[in-house]
Amino acid sequence: MKLPSTQKLSYGILTVGSAVGFVASFLQMLEKITLLKNTDAVLSCNLNSVFSCSNILNAPQSSVFGFPNSLLCISFFAVMLSAGLIGWTGGLITSKLRLVYQAMTLFFVGFGFWYFWQSIFNVGSLCIYCIFCYGGVLAISGAWFRLNYQDLPVGKGAQKQLDRAVASGADIFVWCLIALVIALEAIIKFV
Repeated sequence: MKLPSTQKLSYGILTVGSAVGFVASFLQMLEKITLLKNTDAVLSCNLNSVFSCSNILNAPQSSVFGFPNSLLCISFFAVMLSAGLIGWTGGLITSKLRLVYQAMTLFFVGFGFWYFWQSIFNVGSLCIYCIFCYGGVLAISGAWFRLNYQDLPVGKGAQKQLDRAVASGADIFVWCLIALVIALEAIIKFV
């Protein structure tokens, strides 16, 4: 099945964003294991007092569900990477399953925003790997929205507005705005 170029691009973005997030969360998990073995270990991602994975990984927010958040992220990005590759290579993903993926991704958008807020204002540090993971989440969410917006259960008037928003790139602006808000939070706190 030959995909329209816009869908192929969205699945490509989904695949790349998932791969970046998967690698970052995997590397973060390795750093967490290093810390568990030796609490005084110097991690490769500790750049300075602001970019300090040790501070983040030792904080309770890094295991909010009782296990390291990076395990949750590895699982999430693996599922998204699989879906991206299926779609990118021309496989069919039903609209209902795409909407489920979109819902999962929106959870991670909210969770990531909360996590960055906690990192910046409560822990007082940032994790380089978390930044790459959240960048991947935003790319994935944007790609799913582009793939799903025509299948959302909305009225005809709302659908026309969505069509116009996507055609004008307003949806991309929203994802960039979220990233900008987090960057501004960090700048305000650390500068």
